[in-house]
Amino acid sequence: MGIKRYKPTTPGQRFRTASDYKELTASKPEKSLTRPNPHSGGRNNAGRRTAVNTAGGNKTLYRIIDFKRDKDGIPGKVATIEYDPNRSARIALIHYKDGEKRYILWPVGIKVGDVIESGPESDIKPGNALPLKSIPVGTLVHNIELVPGKGGQFIRSAGGSAQLMAKEGKYATLRLASGEMRLILAECRATVGQVGNLDHENIKLGKAGKSRWLGIYMHNRGVVMSPRDHPHGGGEAKSPIGRKKGPVSRTGVRALGFRTRRNKSTQKFIIRRRGK
Repeated sequence: MGIKRYKPTTPGQRFRTASDYKELTASKPEKSLTRPNPHSGGRNNAGRRTAVNTAGGNKTLYRIIDFKRDKDGIPGKVATIEYDPNRSARIALIHYKDGEKRYILWPVGIKVGDVIESGPESDIKPGNALPLKSIPVGTLVHNIELVPGKGGQFIRSAGGSAQLMAKEGKYATLRLASGEMRLILAECRATVGQVGNLDHENIKLGKAGKSRWLGIYMHNRGVVMSPRDHPHGGGEAKSPIGRKKGPVSRTGVRALGFRTRRNKSTQKFIIRRRGK
């Protein structure tokens, strides 16, 4: 893992940085673990454009990732570490002893040739997956389930981790990177360690074309639109937003700290909210 810089031969190259990809050991994915990944261009099933900041992007194959980590009691050897265009993290190809192959998220400290396991009796080392009730307090974990058996649903991006703070009854307390404290059922599984590719947050795209390769489409400010296209539009020359309730999104949802969370059924599991 490292960051490479480009010679400033053009304005777009002057501040651009990228990963050096030195941790990768294979250039092509396992064919049996890929499937087509058609891009919608931001359009729904009626062909109407609903995601205005999505369009284009390079063609990609989807890598089927094992988020459930339910292959208990069967050791697997790390065969390769690969790039995945669909996520910020790297992935590792695992060859299990029974002949099956699966992709997992690549944790920090895992090398080609290392052996990983899953199940309640597994050792506490990076890459192993266990129920939270079997993991010691203070351990860093990622790829955490919210529903037992459903598969990991959060802490899956590059450099992500949560710390197991306590275990009481049928719940475990996790501290997320945002500062949020949350209760999770102790039966839910998590993978020990921190997600790899820690330098991802230091990469600068450098030019608009790089965003287009990633499928990110350019967007205009609301204040330069007409009133029929955006609530901020209208007015003569350069005009302020001019709203009593402050800035809003294109659909009228308030911005600048307005909370949009509506799931009251899981509110009781959040012990401390993120931020202040």
